[in-house]
Amino acid sequence: MAHKIVSKKQLSENVFTMQIEALEIAQARKPGQFVIVGINNDYSERIPLTIAGCDPEKGTIRLVFQRLGKTTAEMADLNIGDSISSIAGPLGNPTYIDNFGTVVCVGGGIGNAPLLPIATAMKEAGNKVISIIGARNKELLILEDDFKAVSDELIVVTDDGSYGRKALVTEPLKEICTENKPDMVVAIGPAIMMKFCCETTRPFGVKTLVSLNTIMVDGTGMCGGCRVEVGGQTKFVCVDGPEFDGHLVNFDQMMKRLGAYKDQERKAHDEYIKHRCKLGLND
Repeated sequence: MAHKIVSKKQLSENVFTMQIEALEIAQARKPGQFVIVGINNDYSERIPLTIAGCDPEKGTIRLVFQRLGKTTAEMADLNIGDSISSIAGPLGNPTYIDNFGTVVCVGGGIGNAPLLPIATAMKEAGNKVISIIGARNKELLILEDDFKAVSDELIVVTDDGSYGRKALVTEPLKEICTENKPDMVVAIGPAIMMKFCCETTRPFGVKTLVSLNTIMVDGTGMCGGCRVEVGGQTKFVCVDGPEFDGHLVNFDQMMKRLGAYKDQERKAHDEYIKHRCKLGLND
């Protein structure tokens, strides 16, 4: 079954958002879950993307993705009216939502996308939501207005100080934990960011959830590509996660495994760009 793209918007230089028809997924999806997307059944790889929102009445889901590898580059080239061949989901365990009290939601870069539905659900459950979102610079910051709409307090930081406060997300997080310890922290972003968010909250004993972004192929626990070590045990992000207690995650091992794929991903991306240039599509 093909899934039609009903809207598309570019959020930053290489980040796009799409509303895509997927009625059953839109009706069943819960915050924290993801889908496996295959652009073309004949040849494309399958990639995991978190569901950044949905409209059950219209039967659409919102996907936010970064143009980085070959498949995301192909997806970024699609337009309104085009279709995606397959979307499997919702997959993964949803976020446990309750009225915890004060919840700090920390997002970095593209991690703001999967964090948004969680922050929204936490607010709807009656929590005080403090959101900290960051990026390397102003041009790369995404979803600020969306977070502003669901947060009691929004803190924006950039690495270079081009917008908001010049700081890493861990700095205001530590200040909040010191001044008035929150009941929970949810951190989503690059692995190194999540690691240091967890190290920031650890001395304060604040429960910290992270959503892991490991290499994933089938999304059903069969390939083993997404395995991580959590609390000394092997877990699979696709079926046991994607969320885990951040204080138990072996981030160093996870980052080492992610790095093993970096060179191959870059080579595939470069080959795709060369192919586009040969076709005269070098915009």
